Amino acid sequence: MMGDFGRRGRRWISAAGLLTLGFIIAACDRQEERAERANTLVEAAIDQLGGGPASTPRGTALENLAVQERAIAGIARAASGSTDVAGVRPARFAVGSIIAKPRLVVELEEAVLSEEMEALAEPADAEGEEAIAETSQDEGIRAQSPRGLRPPPRPKGPVIQNRAAMRASRRLARAPEIREIQRDTQSKMLNTIDRMGLDGSVRPGSGGTMVIDLFADATQFDGENSVESFMAAVQHTECPDDITPQMMRDNKVLATECLVRELQATGEYEYCERDYIFEHQFARRPADETVPIGIEPNDPLWDLQWNFRNSGTEDGRSVGGTGFVDFWTRQSIQGSRDVTVAVVDTGLALSHPDIVNSPNIAPGWDMVSDPAMGNDGDGRDSDPNDPGDLCDPNAPFAEDSYHGSHVAGTIGAAATNNGAGVAGGSWDVTLVPVRALGKCGGRLSDINDAIRWAGGVIPAEGTSGEEVWNDNPADIINLSIGLFESCPASLQDAIDSVVERGAVVVAAAGNARLSTELYSPGGCANVITVAAGDARGHITPYSNFGPDVDVIAPGGDLARDDDGDGRPDGILSTKPAKFCTDPVTGESVDNCYYALEQGTSMAAPHVSAALALIAAKYPEMTGAELESTLMSILDPRTTEQCAAECAQYPGATPIPDQSGMCLRACGNGWLNLENLPD
Repeated sequence: MMGDFGRRGRRWISAAGLLTLGFIIAACDRQEERAERANTLVEAAIDQLGGGPASTPRGTALENLAVQERAIAGIARAASGSTDVAGVRPARFAVGSIIAKPRLVVELEEAVLSEEMEALAEPADAEGEEAIAETSQDEGIRAQSPRGLRPPPRPKGPVIQNRAAMRASRRLARAPEIREIQRDTQSKMLNTIDRMGLDGSVRPGSGGTMVIDLFADATQFDGENSVESFMAAVQHTECPDDITPQMMRDNKVLATECLVRELQATGEYEYCERDYIFEHQFARRPADETVPIGIEPNDPLWDLQWNFRNSGTEDGRSVGGTGFVDFWTRQSIQGSRDVTVAVVDTGLALSHPDIVNSPNIAPGWDMVSDPAMGNDGDGRDSDPNDPGDLCDPNAPFAEDSYHGSHVAGTIGAAATNNGAGVAGGSWDVTLVPVRALGKCGGRLSDINDAIRWAGGVIPAEGTSGEEVWNDNPADIINLSIGLFESCPASLQDAIDSVVERGAVVVAAAGNARLSTELYSPGGCANVITVAAGDARGHITPYSNFGPDVDVIAPGGDLARDDDGDGRPDGILSTKPAKFCTDPVTGESVDNCYYALEQGTSMAAPHVSAALALIAAKYPEMTGAELESTLMSILDPRTTEQCAAECAQYPGATPIPDQSGMCLRACGNGWLNLENLPD
């Protein structure tokens, strides 16, 4: 289990009651000032990137590369002001879709875990430990899949509880008792739906949950209707006592609320809630005494990646650096493929030139259940490729986000030190892409299953109905996604299930300039919540904040130049993009493969990459020990680095003797791998 860093009490606050804050925030944005500043940066960036001392790469010179190998999105875009946050978007949910978990399943889970704990507590010698390992494999850890026998997860140390949870989850995945409970629950739910005068279907979900789909046409999108037309903003409305079947048929949002209330009233469910829609978190609307030579990759765009450099003001450093260069050099470790990081996101652009031949990419899964939302013509399958997720083609700078590719590139999806493109934080890692977000976002029910599959807790279902387990259960799961709503119970349940197995879950804090407790998954328990910082090491204007934040890491700010190198300080990573700029000539380029972005989505993968490096150095550490080690190497932040004008950040804490200024709590400190002992 996770330590105290990840265990935080949560208070539930209605998102609807805070919508007015979004308008206050939007009014406070200094769009014109930031746009003017960004224009100045663009001019300086073009000059600087054209061949000045600070931009001379250690590998191939930029001017010797083909345009498609050096063009970058995000430089020109910063000038338009389009990267600013324009307020808080209310939480949405899939109309007619409900997730529930029977209490009988929870009781069965507790009983099975207790049995496994007792069984594993008995052996005390090496022979007994060996017997445990053999028994674990016999009980299904080496389950058949289309890719062969599934190996047991990499051991992290003799922790009985992690091992017991792993064995319990395998038993429960096939337990006939679970199926019996789900069959009985399905019958009861269908009776309730019929009694209310509604139409719908009920299907068993993962982890013993149930998924209800009212009005099949509203949740299974077709080509005649837009995906967004079947989503609604969460209003927290009460179901009236005099509701009639006709009223519910005429108002599908109200019908969803009423069915949730009806099921909750039975007392038979651990939780019953809407199927929320999550979004990505791009910040838009935008041996001797001699000093060793630093190990730096030869990727030609490396000099634009200030975020990985060592911290400091000297040449080759950045005030907002995170010490990755120091770790690669002093620890003589650039990663390990025995460490697995799963990225639950929009999938991965598998044909990207810096990803296509990367040895770090492992088989993943597409968990997007609805074909139209998936935008790939089918439902769940073994193909995690990102086909694009453009929702509103009329939005400014409308394009597919390829968000998961940018996030994964920071962790290590891109082939590093290969003389092409950019570098990742962990040069060697096993990265598992799990697609859970598609067109217009991702449903909570899909995200829950994606987390569990990534953690090796449940199998996916193959095209012929066969079980397909994740061959590489995640040591670390990155969630750069967000929902303006306190942590849904089913999401917390999914997170807890993988944490019990020993995984570490890293979550973006969110980009709404509000307290993280109002957001998910950054506001959930048992996660490492990451706020975004700029090249000064200050919290960024768009980042969420609060006592629930654990770490602050580079998220970037495209309208600033805090490290003084003449470049917009975004985070550069792998992403097919439009509206690009040739850094040598300054000319516009229609399409490119790298982009500067900003957001807490960009901050979280820095922490995931750092955890992967720590796990490579200490392969026997448990998840809780990895988290504790991470917290021990943070650089503390000053009040100034976490301060802001109170009027712009509702919920921030006033600073004594500083009129109008507030503290935006930004975690235990700044990520810095230089602090890790030899």
